[in-house]
Amino acid sequence: MGIQDSFNIHKLTDAILESYREEEHIIKIGSKNQISDTVVAELIEKLRDLIFAGFFSKKLLKKDSIEYYVGELLEELIYHLQKQITRALRNIKRDDLDIEREAAYITNTFLERIPNVRRVLATDVEAFYDGDPAAYSTDEIVLSYPGIYAIMVSRLAHELYLLGVPLIPRMMTEHAHSRTGIDIHPGATIGHHFFIDHGTGIVIGETTLIGNYVKIYQGVTLGALSTRGGQTLRGVKRHPTIESHVTIYSGTSIFGGNTVIGEGVVIGSNAFITKSVPEKTRVSVRDPELKFKEDAPDTQARNMEFAQEEFWDYVI
Repeated sequence: MGIQDSFNIHKLTDAILESYREEEHIIKIGSKNQISDTVVAELIEKLRDLIFAGFFSKKLLKKDSIEYYVGELLEELIYHLQKQITRALRNIKRDDLDIEREAAYITNTFLERIPNVRRVLATDVEAFYDGDPAAYSTDEIVLSYPGIYAIMVSRLAHELYLLGVPLIPRMMTEHAHSRTGIDIHPGATIGHHFFIDHGTGIVIGETTLIGNYVKIYQGVTLGALSTRGGQTLRGVKRHPTIESHVTIYSGTSIFGGNTVIGEGVVIGSNAFITKSVPEKTRVSVRDPELKFKEDAPDTQARNMEFAQEEFWDYVI
């Protein structure tokens, strides 16, 4: 008897099917409205090709072929995006006969906004280059910086969010989140010249308002004070407002829909803020007290011996 023969496939199948009947809200069977996360991820890459033309294409783009290239990309985007938007709308408007017409309108309106999204993203790239002495060129930022990727996806998803598209905007930003470690809700409103340095661990909530020329470093949270109200808080301003020319250093958390960080504020690392800060204020956390305790002589000797063994093991 082989190993596989020891499994009772029929019993396992029956148990899983029973769980399907018990928890129907987390299965999709026979649904023609299921959105493909693979297609959504592919749409993001096609939109990136459209926005940063020539940076990520597999073939060399030339001036005499750019019109054909853009037209071909737009045709693919229109076909696939309209289909996914139609499915998304049918999840919440199952009996609406004009869904396909609405999806076509949304798709067209969204694509009409791409030139403006590009203009704002250009200011973000400038902000990254001006704000990061480690950046040697804007090409390096476009090609390799996770922050610019997360912002690009956020700005695109935000336009779909404003157009009332369900599901897809959040799928887009969660794709960027999984790729970059930067979690920006598509509902967040973000001004121009936005700079994220490093980025890992940044969280920006749905009702956050961010002005222009704002700099945010890794590990910053712009969150809600409490979500205990659950769905009753839908549409309520739960996240802070960050006015223009604000810098927020790593590890800082700012909470609350009534919290306003005034223009020109600089907030040092690891601050925890739940109330408004007046403009042109510098906020810092008082240095924590550091305590140093020396090991006993025999402990020091053992630590030194262990360290030497590790060092020589590594060198060899």
